[in-house]
Amino acid sequence: MPAHHFILQDQSSLLLIRGSRSFLLAGTAGSRFPLCIEHASGEVCITLEEDDIIAVSAPEGGPLEPAVMLFLLVQTYQIPLLVLPPGHPGSKRLRYVVSAGHEIALNCGIQRGTHPEQHLLCSSDELAGMVLSGTGDGIQVYSIPADVTAACITIPPFPVLEFSGKIIPLNPEHPDAR
Repeated sequence: MPAHHFILQDQSSLLLIRGSRSFLLAGTAGSRFPLCIEHASGEVCITLEEDDIIAVSAPEGGPLEPAVMLFLLVQTYQIPLLVLPPGHPGSKRLRYVVSAGHEIALNCGIQRGTHPEQHLLCSSDELAGMVLSGTGDGIQVYSIPADVTAACITIPPFPVLEFSGKIIPLNPEHPDAR
């Protein structure tokens, strides 16, 4: 299986793999933290290590920004992942799906959002078969199809540290309302 190694310079560096109609965004966890996976029959909590991967798949493509937001919700805020039961009607409306772990395999034959196993992630057929593995300095990707592009991108700083504008209290009697 041919492999490509992508070095991620820092926490703002992500790997973007694009096909003609879908994409995958991946980066490292960056620190050790527990990640809970909520599903119909309970909850499973795993520990992500600093060099584990968080990957967001967009099997139908779409804007990159929601994928970055989902990545950051898991990496920065450790938001739990939600898993739908098999056959759930909401599955077909999921434009982006997330997985996290040391190794993640992309598969187009699974239903979106219904697999609590974090080694498996739904993808389009054009990205299926790739395997991502966390390394000390980035991500190793096996079996990249010839007709896709892969590049390291830098995301803007997050979180927003300051909002511009005036805060308007709902209570007209509040001291800041004057």
